Amino acid sequence: MKLESVYGLHAVTTLLQRSPDQVVELWVQKGRVDARMQKVLNLAERLGLSVMEADKGLLNQKADGNHQGIIALRKPVQGKSEKHLPEILDGISGDPFVLILDGVTDPHNLGAVLRTADAAGVHLVIAPKDKSAPLTATAAKVACGAAEAIPYIQVTNLARTMKDLQERGVWIIGTAGEAPNSVYQQDMTGPLALVMGAEGPGMRRLTREHCDHLINIPMAGEVSSLNVSVATGVCLFEAVRQRQS
Repeated sequence: MKLESVYGLHAVTTLLQRSPDQVVELWVQKGRVDARMQKVLNLAERLGLSVMEADKGLLNQKADGNHQGIIALRKPVQGKSEKHLPEILDGISGDPFVLILDGVTDPHNLGAVLRTADAAGVHLVIAPKDKSAPLTATAAKVACGAAEAIPYIQVTNLARTMKDLQERGVWIIGTAGEAPNSVYQQDMTGPLALVMGAEGPGMRRLTREHCDHLINIPMAGEVSSLNVSVATGVCLFEAVRQRQS
């Protein structure tokens, strides 16, 4: 069994809080003593987990990013798959709030989007299996614990999944630069799925055709588009504002 690495103080803390039984090994940097690290070590001690020390060079080999002096090796995630979608949707209390990503291939962007989605109270993030970033250790690190908190489901046929959502009464709103209405003009209350495309090309044609409405983000400067994680934050929190008012 190949173990997966989770690194960074926030990501490891969330893993220990939510899924401690999945942790096989916990490594910390020798000589790293500060308040944030001590909190993680105290948590590990309460959970009965042994901690191994290593120098920074060895930890660098175990992680492909900034590990902040701590790495957890966990059992492979038996995450939610496409077959679990009906179960997840049935379990949502109140109006569904879903985020759909079409063509987001960079794991850093995926991690940032998951972090924003979790903060906004999104119930579920959906992406196609093709031309989308998988949930790697890098994405989980950038997500700062959100990867443990919010389901990320990759589906075989995104258009079919969007149709299934619509049959459940979920309105699908896509983002496109040429859309006639802005995010601030669109009603985003009720059962909602927001579709964000890749920076530059945006949503694919078939995805666009399955949207009920298209919206744009008004741009006042010289740049033509925002990074997808920033654009997602703008749209999600406008929806949050409307849904809470």
